[in-house]
Amino acid sequence: MNNTMRWSRIVLFCFALIPAALYGRHIIGGSMTYRCLGNGDYEFTLKVYRDCFCTECAQIDPVATIGIYRCGPTAPCNLGQGSAIATLNIPLTERRNIDRPDYPCLIPPAVCTEEGIYLFRLSNYRLNLPLSLENSYHITYQRCCRNVTISNIINPGEHGATYTAEITPEAQRLCNSSPEFATLPPTVICANTNLEYDHSAKDREGDQLVYEFCAPFAGGGNDTRFQPLSCDGASPTPGCPPPYSFIPFLPPSTATSPVSGDPPLTIHPQTGLITGKPNRIGQFVVGVCVSEYRNGVLLSRIFRDFQFNVAQCDPKLIADIKEDIKVQDKEYLVNSCGPTEVKFINESSPRSFIRTFDWEFDLSNRKITSSEWEPSILFPGIGTYNGRLILNKGTECGDTAKIFVNIYPALDADFEYEYDTCVAGPVKFTDKSVSGGKFLTSWNWDLGDKFTSRRQNPEHQYRSPGKIPVTLTVRDTNKCIEKVTKTINYFPVPALLVISPSASEGCAPLRVKFNNLSFPIDSTYKIDWDFGDGGSSRAVSPSYIYEDAGVFTVSLDITSPIGCKTDTVFPDLIKVRPSPSAGFMIDPPIASNLTPTINLFDESQGAIRWNWQLSNGRNFTERSPSFSPPDTGRIIVRQIVVNSVNCLDTLDKILDIRPEVRYFLPNAFTPNGDSVNDEFKGVGVMAGAKSFNFTIWNRWGEMVYQTDQPNQGWNGRKFNTGVESPPGVYVVLVTYRDPRGNPYELKGFVTLVR
Repeated sequence: MNNTMRWSRIVLFCFALIPAALYGRHIIGGSMTYRCLGNGDYEFTLKVYRDCFCTECAQIDPVATIGIYRCGPTAPCNLGQGSAIATLNIPLTERRNIDRPDYPCLIPPAVCTEEGIYLFRLSNYRLNLPLSLENSYHITYQRCCRNVTISNIINPGEHGATYTAEITPEAQRLCNSSPEFATLPPTVICANTNLEYDHSAKDREGDQLVYEFCAPFAGGGNDTRFQPLSCDGASPTPGCPPPYSFIPFLPPSTATSPVSGDPPLTIHPQTGLITGKPNRIGQFVVGVCVSEYRNGVLLSRIFRDFQFNVAQCDPKLIADIKEDIKVQDKEYLVNSCGPTEVKFINESSPRSFIRTFDWEFDLSNRKITSSEWEPSILFPGIGTYNGRLILNKGTECGDTAKIFVNIYPALDADFEYEYDTCVAGPVKFTDKSVSGGKFLTSWNWDLGDKFTSRRQNPEHQYRSPGKIPVTLTVRDTNKCIEKVTKTINYFPVPALLVISPSASEGCAPLRVKFNNLSFPIDSTYKIDWDFGDGGSSRAVSPSYIYEDAGVFTVSLDITSPIGCKTDTVFPDLIKVRPSPSAGFMIDPPIASNLTPTINLFDESQGAIRWNWQLSNGRNFTERSPSFSPPDTGRIIVRQIVVNSVNCLDTLDKILDIRPEVRYFLPNAFTPNGDSVNDEFKGVGVMAGAKSFNFTIWNRWGEMVYQTDQPNQGWNGRKFNTGVESPPGVYVVLVTYRDPRGNPYELKGFVTLVR
């Protein structure tokens, strides 16, 4: 290691602190590598990693300000940024998210890591690095700050990061390119899980690479104790010259042992493979240095630091079986009551991750094993046995379930039943179950009609017939459960026929709904009704209309599907009283507003009281009333008649009272001014007339008068204002429509006499 590298171990203090508001906590790692293109031209790759779940943190810089310094034994680097031989503003080349690692049997928590890449070539900025035989070039970027939640460094929120590449004189002379890391860093590590992560790098020239954990460089942080005296701020512009101080680790963590574990994390010096089993949940800064040697001479040394997120991961692989009782997590109890051969149902998941499945059961003097997915295991006899299901045995991706098996004496569920198959009555159930244990502890009957019972020997009355499945479930002192189902062909006839008519008395015609309350019956039974007036029905609960008056006896016969019969007679059940018959005549049958009187003549039969209701609101109680039409239009005339037993009948008729107009024309008039017959006009009733038109024409076909008003007339002058018309005969034409729109036309002659 040359002197310039050793200078980075010096810790300096800054003159002042920078306000915290200027800092964006987001940096979780980065690296700087280079490639020699010849003639002093180099291509550099700066990679910066950011926690993109951080909601109040700065974004990756859209432009990275890079400082280039030449330092060494003959040209010590100054402490200020002004000593840079060049300052480059490099735009962000690419931004992408890093995929979360895939653990075969674990589900890591959600994390989000963003990678920003700055790729730049010196010749694109009209710059090259002349060969320096004694001094190194340092290309540097610095940025604040790291996550405040980091667990293994002191005051994590006060420190930033320095990502730098040193091109040594030997590397310049040989136009050497630095190694480049082959893989992305892991975004999350599962705690208490063996870690094998390839952190190796590739070298273009095939030089020897040596790997080690090392302390990350500080830079661009709030705590200026760890920054050069004249180089402070959240984002030094440009990055400061060496020497660079190290991030201070919080004991017991160190730069070479950054993450605790059992075993702790280590890195293989030749392969770069990081192994270990982290056992502490948190966020940890890890630095990896790669030294490049050719023929034993150090050419370059690159490093990458990164935030390792060690988290509790949920198991993805779960050993599980179908059990009778889940004792606790990963412990299952299976009971077998009677059979000593038990089939185990494997419900482990996900199946795609399961490579092997080993069943092991410990007997008194031997062990039973199976590698079937769902084995059937034959146990020696009654007793308790322990076993386990092991998935992916001997691998990191595995899981185990403990199994407890109880082989109990047999439990046989059984019952008997008896009932009168022809006449409905209760069904008596008798438990016949037998337990090899001490005794039965419970009975649960499903009686097949939504009723249940917990008695040992219940009785039950069914209200509906049919093939009824009855299930008995029994339990004994060993908590064994067995069930048995039997079907009862239950088709007796009702023990008692019960009906409920909607009416037992009324006026003819009488509608009666016969509600059949007898049970058990349904549509499969043969049912015969006799209503006593010759009518019958086969419906379970029919409706029937009695047209005639009288007293009627009703009978009901029922036959079950298996041939059992029953019948009942209900004497004088229905009484139907006679009803009067409404009837009347309207005179005149066609009336108008000019009709003076309308007569209603009763023609009913058997009535002693009458009630007349007109839809216009008028009412009469006389037997044959008369009335004057109040208005034109159609009205409903309703007659309600009542007989001596208070039965009634109703009849409606429509009476149309037409609006009528009448118009008459005289045949002569004398317009001589004597106030007698001086004007010619029609007379009549014209109320409601529409589209009236009255015209008079002389013998030459000339119109001499016209009006649309029925009460206006002609005075003998042309249009009532011109010269007097000569005596003679004139033609009259009148057209109009009545109130209902019917057209009328009158033609005639009038003689004008002077």
